[in-house]
Amino acid sequence: MDLRGVRPARGDRRLTTTKTPPRPPGPLQRLLFALLIAQLGLMSLGWNLLSPVLSVLLPRRLGTRVGRRGISRVYRVFWRTAQAIGMMHVDSSALDALRDEPGGLIVAANHPTMLDALVVVARLPRGVCVMKAELLRNVFLGTGARLARYIRNDAGRGMVREAVATLREGGQLVLFPEGTRTVRPPINDFKAGITLIAHLARAPIQTVLIESESPYLTKGWPLLRPPPVPVVIHVRLGARFAPDADHRAALRRLEAYFADELER
Repeated sequence: MDLRGVRPARGDRRLTTTKTPPRPPGPLQRLLFALLIAQLGLMSLGWNLLSPVLSVLLPRRLGTRVGRRGISRVYRVFWRTAQAIGMMHVDSSALDALRDEPGGLIVAANHPTMLDALVVVARLPRGVCVMKAELLRNVFLGTGARLARYIRNDAGRGMVREAVATLREGGQLVLFPEGTRTVRPPINDFKAGITLIAHLARAPIQTVLIESESPYLTKGWPLLRPPPVPVVIHVRLGARFAPDADHRAALRRLEAYFADELER
């Protein structure tokens, strides 16, 4: 069963455009880009140095809440800076409709670039990501992710159990069903798991469609290579799917929905 009639704060289907079309970066844009990446790195490093202290001082539940809000805040400041200096134009305000929604919710998005998680989490301070295990050892991400109780993706059934527990506690689970950045538009084949988690947790799946024509941080694009500017990203809410005991059929419907929406 799916609830496709439920479309909270659905945005325009068209990709947001800017008055200035993307252009190759000049010397000034290259400098601003370097400063922007440095800012993100310093903020992330600072938060990850503070996180172990907070994990000792704060009770577990409060520490988890602070950890998730802290990561969200770091990314939100990054996006504000990127827009203020004209490097990026990010229209993700549609996600605000989910921010204070009670109860557990799976937020499922397509995955065109490495920026996608930053875009979504910046707007959802209760967001919980499923991460590659090696990222939990990254100096810029690891201790902050552990404080926020982000979930590692190599634990198999353990990952599913943690995801279900997060949803039952009222968390918002951010998932990219493709499992990696899109290499075969409009979407890669979906990985199993998301609809099983929805069924076990009795949690709905809110689809999120991320659109960008920028090549920045698509598969194979290095982090430190300046892109054409501005980078334009548009986020809109799609249909909401109810949990279904037939999770395999539900996965096929979810994948077909994303493919149809992104080809329009």
